[in-house]
Amino acid sequence: MHPLAGSAAPDPPPPPPEAFEAFFTGTAPRLLHAATLLTTERPDRNPRAQALLASALAGAYARWDRLRDEDPWELARRALVLRFARSAWRHRRPRGGALSRLTPRERLVVVALVYERMGEEQLAALLGLSPHRVRSIRARAAAALLTPEAHRTPWRPRAPRLLGAGR
Repeated sequence: MHPLAGSAAPDPPPPPPEAFEAFFTGTAPRLLHAATLLTTERPDRNPRAQALLASALAGAYARWDRLRDEDPWELARRALVLRFARSAWRHRRPRGGALSRLTPRERLVVVALVYERMGEEQLAALLGLSPHRVRSIRARAAAALLTPEAHRTPWRPRAPRLLGAGR
């Protein structure tokens, strides 16, 4: 090695493939619960949450042999949040429970900040929003959850906008 190049530490070895089974067993229930909160499905009947979990864990498994210093839990949680954010338009119809009163984005912020204990800055970077925007979504969600249902107008999904329409 050239003396000016410095000594580069070798990459740590990837986790063994058998470790994914232990990772799956340890994290799947918690991630499924988070996915169920996001989709507002009942815990005993949650096909959308299970599909969300399966796609997040499939992505983690696909990258498993390339993990070095990455935390597999963070990788799976990030995949779950991003997959929900990309497909939130499919989860617009409320299914019941307190979180169903929120918009999909508000649900995502509440579940990530409260249940998953992500930091506002971390969530903002993950979603491509400013930390101020995440705080305002959180405040709006908290107000919606604290307002009695009788005093709220029901949330109705908007029709999807076409790119470039209305400009």
